[in-house]
Amino acid sequence: MHLHPHCPNRTRRGSTLLIVLGLGAVALMVFAGTVRWTAGTAHITDQSVRHSVTLAAAEAATEKVLAEIGQDFSKQGAGVVNSKLPTYRGRVPRPQEHPHWGRFRFSNGRGNQDETRLEIVAPWTNGTPLISQYQGLKGYAATFRVTSQARDLEAGRTLLGAVQQEVQLALIPIYQFAIFYNLNLEVNPGPDMTVGGRVHANANIYTQPQARLTFEGDVTSTGEIIAGKHPLDPLYRSGGTVRFNGEYDSGVTSLNLPIGTANTPEAVRQIVEIPPNNESPNSDLGRQRFFNNADLVIVVTDSSVSVRGGGVGNGNGPNLSWGSVSNFVRLDRTLFDKREQKTIKLTEVDVAGLVAWNAAGNNALRNALGRSIHSVYIADQRSRNATTGTAVRLVNGAVLPPLGLTVATPNPIYVQGHYNATGAAVGTTNTAGTKPAAIVADAINILSGNWQDTNSTRGLASRSASHTTVNAAFLAGIVETGNGYYSGGVENFPRFLENWSSRTFTYNGSMIVLYRSQYATAPWRGTGTGPDIYNAPNRNWYFDRNFMDPARLPPLTPSVRAMIRGQWRMLPPNT
Repeated sequence: MHLHPHCPNRTRRGSTLLIVLGLGAVALMVFAGTVRWTAGTAHITDQSVRHSVTLAAAEAATEKVLAEIGQDFSKQGAGVVNSKLPTYRGRVPRPQEHPHWGRFRFSNGRGNQDETRLEIVAPWTNGTPLISQYQGLKGYAATFRVTSQARDLEAGRTLLGAVQQEVQLALIPIYQFAIFYNLNLEVNPGPDMTVGGRVHANANIYTQPQARLTFEGDVTSTGEIIAGKHPLDPLYRSGGTVRFNGEYDSGVTSLNLPIGTANTPEAVRQIVEIPPNNESPNSDLGRQRFFNNADLVIVVTDSSVSVRGGGVGNGNGPNLSWGSVSNFVRLDRTLFDKREQKTIKLTEVDVAGLVAWNAAGNNALRNALGRSIHSVYIADQRSRNATTGTAVRLVNGAVLPPLGLTVATPNPIYVQGHYNATGAAVGTTNTAGTKPAAIVADAINILSGNWQDTNSTRGLASRSASHTTVNAAFLAGIVETGNGYYSGGVENFPRFLENWSSRTFTYNGSMIVLYRSQYATAPWRGTGTGPDIYNAPNRNWYFDRNFMDPARLPPLTPSVRAMIRGQWRMLPPNT
């Protein structure tokens, strides 16, 4: 028997070869799998990227439609949007706009090529609750749904992306805001101040209080909300705090009146001016002018007084004689305005006399209207110069006509004594018995029941105020911060000419600033005996929540337009 001797090294070499061959086979399989996985992943990634690009194209199509709707609605209103629905549906991105769009074919997702689907899913309804950042407000609103489907022509017929968006178009009565500014909004009170309703500015909001400033409602700004003063404000304040108990958002969309142009302060100012002869009352701006919409129109010049009915057929109401209104309109009163340093010629309206005239059975204007008179437009165009101005004054206004009263003028206005406030409600926040009321002017001045024209040239000690209550929305201009002066802020938006120390001005309403003052242009110069203009009252100010009820808004309330974003979603193809 032959025995082979044991050789361990040779055995190890054979085992190693088998292992290497085995590992090589495994490596080849792993490599092959990796190649297949990489190719598959690359394909999936490419498809995912292409799908994302296709979705972006579909979204761009919806945005193109929404941009045009938003522009038309902001400048011209709901009627134009409703009339252009077929036009909007034909809007899709096209290669003529950019070569990139030639890569896609757009449809409405239901078979119609080169078309965007546009539906009204909630019709125009008054008092509709608003959504998103405007929750809590109500307006005349409708909800639109826009859908687009895009196909990537480079990826074949199977790669589709569909996007759907909803927006709410809303006309928001402007007096639903406690404070609304079309300019920079400054609020820098000395004592504690609480703002009880919504606040909005189509610019920046500046806050530098000396005490506690509290916003109870939501605050929005198209610019920034800044914890500090306006850069041109020369005053310095410290020690105050600002508290937001609601939401506060900057960079929101501007809220505009549909006047047909950009809402610059100069353009918006035109709503209180007399229109030129060649302007149609049915134009975008014409429909917003108080002159065209007021029930009673009075224009005073150096040589005549024009009195006519408005509000009937776009201002073509009955012509009235001066004698028909002379029982409650006077032109022979003057006062001296210490802030303006001018003698002011007044067109004075005795509101109690207006109420009595309105109630008369033989009132031709009331009979033509078929209802109670609720609005008056007055323009005092008598000569003005460096020492003389013109204005309107309202007196004896504790009781208003049955449907309420809006008084509008391009002039400054003075409100003397209690207005829309009687009995136990005077000095309180109880507005249950008030009438809807608004005062629209170049600037708004509050005179107490103690005011005497004969004392208007005297020192502050001779012009002591009494407690006074006014319940009305205020819409007027301001003198902006600049040239070494502070605007006075919201806290001095109503102007004063008396010593209000230890006296209270109670106000329930809404404060709206849409433009700069054009006639009452003297800057705010502070309080005390130095300027000798006024001492500040105790401010008992509240937002009148009656204005949240559409039935209790003042006559001729302007409405701002908003396009409010709602749902955004991807859809399965062809849905």
